[in-house]
Amino acid sequence: MSNTNDQTKKMPIWVLLAFSSISKRKHAIILIWASILFTIYCFPFANFIDNEMVTTLFLIDDWSWIAMMLPICAWYILSLRWMDQNDSWESLK
Repeated sequence: MSNTNDQTKKMPIWVLLAFSSISKRKHAIILIWASILFTIYCFPFANFIDNEMVTTLFLIDDWSWIAMMLPICAWYILSLRWMDQNDSWESLK
Protein backbone atom coordinates (compact mmCIF):
# COMPACT_ATOMS: atom_id res chain seq x y z
CA MET A 1 0.00 0.00 0.00
CA SER A 2 2.89 2.35 0.60
CA ASN A 3 3.79 2.01 -3.11
CA THR A 4 0.39 3.42 -4.05
CA ASN A 5 0.82 6.27 -1.62
CA ASP A 6 4.33 7.01 -2.95
CA GLN A 7 3.04 7.11 -6.54
CA THR A 8 0.24 9.49 -5.55
CA LYS A 9 2.77 11.77 -3.86
CA LYS A 10 4.90 11.85 -7.03
CA MET A 11 1.89 12.66 -9.22
CA PRO A 12 1.57 16.40 -10.00
CA ILE A 13 -1.50 18.08 -8.60
CA TRP A 14 -2.78 18.99 -12.07
CA VAL A 15 -2.81 15.30 -13.06
CA LEU A 16 -4.37 14.26 -9.77
CA LEU A 17 -7.16 16.81 -10.22
CA ALA A 18 -7.84 15.73 -13.80
CA PHE A 19 -8.25 12.05 -12.98
CA SER A 20 -9.07 12.07 -9.27
CA SER A 21 -12.09 9.78 -9.67
CA ILE A 22 -10.84 7.81 -12.67
CA SER A 23 -8.77 4.69 -12.09
CA LYS A 24 -8.67 3.14 -15.57
CA ARG A 25 -7.06 4.44 -18.76
CA LYS A 26 -10.12 3.41 -20.77
CA HIS A 27 -12.34 5.70 -18.69
CA ALA A 28 -9.90 8.58 -19.10
CA ILE A 29 -10.01 8.13 -22.88
CA ILE A 30 -13.81 8.13 -22.79
CA LEU A 31 -13.69 11.38 -20.80
CA ILE A 32 -11.30 12.93 -23.33
CA TRP A 33 -13.46 11.94 -26.32
CA ALA A 34 -16.58 13.27 -24.60
CA SER A 35 -14.77 16.55 -23.96
CA ILE A 36 -13.62 16.74 -27.59
CA LEU A 37 -17.15 16.13 -28.85
CA PHE A 38 -18.55 18.78 -26.52
CA THR A 39 -15.82 21.17 -27.67
CA ILE A 40 -16.88 20.65 -31.28
CA TYR A 41 -20.50 21.23 -30.27
CA CYS A 42 -19.46 24.48 -28.56
CA PHE A 43 -18.22 26.00 -31.81
CA PRO A 44 -20.69 28.79 -32.67
CA PHE A 45 -21.95 27.28 -35.92
CA ALA A 46 -25.07 29.47 -35.76
CA ASN A 47 -22.93 32.55 -36.42
CA PHE A 48 -21.56 31.14 -39.69
CA ILE A 49 -24.34 28.99 -41.12
CA ASP A 50 -27.70 30.60 -41.75
CA ASN A 51 -29.88 27.53 -41.56
CA GLU A 52 -32.87 26.96 -39.28
CA MET A 53 -31.84 23.40 -38.51
CA VAL A 54 -28.32 24.46 -37.52
CA THR A 55 -29.56 27.26 -35.28
CA THR A 56 -32.02 24.85 -33.65
CA LEU A 57 -29.43 22.13 -32.96
CA PHE A 58 -26.48 24.36 -32.08
CA LEU A 59 -27.73 26.83 -29.52
CA ILE A 60 -24.37 28.33 -28.61
CA ASP A 61 -23.77 31.60 -30.42
CA ASP A 62 -20.69 32.98 -28.66
CA TRP A 63 -17.07 31.95 -28.23
CA SER A 64 -17.01 31.67 -24.43
CA TRP A 65 -17.75 27.95 -24.23
CA ILE A 66 -15.18 26.90 -26.80
CA ALA A 67 -12.62 29.22 -25.19
CA MET A 68 -13.14 27.27 -21.97
CA MET A 69 -13.31 23.78 -23.51
CA LEU A 70 -10.09 23.95 -25.54
CA PRO A 71 -7.83 24.31 -22.46
CA ILE A 72 -9.82 21.62 -20.63
CA CYS A 73 -9.28 19.16 -23.49
CA ALA A 74 -5.58 20.02 -23.57
CA TRP A 75 -5.40 19.50 -19.78
CA TYR A 76 -6.98 16.04 -20.02
CA ILE A 77 -4.77 15.01 -22.94
CA LEU A 78 -1.59 16.20 -21.19
CA SER A 79 -2.67 14.44 -17.99
CA LEU A 80 -3.24 11.21 -19.90
CA ARG A 81 0.19 11.59 -21.49
CA TRP A 82 1.80 12.09 -18.08
CA MET A 83 0.00 9.04 -16.66
CA ASP A 84 1.14 6.91 -19.62
CA GLN A 85 4.75 8.04 -19.50
CA ASN A 86 5.01 7.41 -15.76
CA ASP A 87 3.09 4.12 -15.69
CA SER A 88 0.78 5.54 -13.06
CA TRP A 89 -2.36 3.63 -14.03
CA GLU A 90 -1.19 0.57 -12.12
CA SER A 91 -0.80 2.54 -8.90
CA LEU A 92 -4.44 3.68 -8.96
CA LYS A 93 -5.90 0.19 -8.89
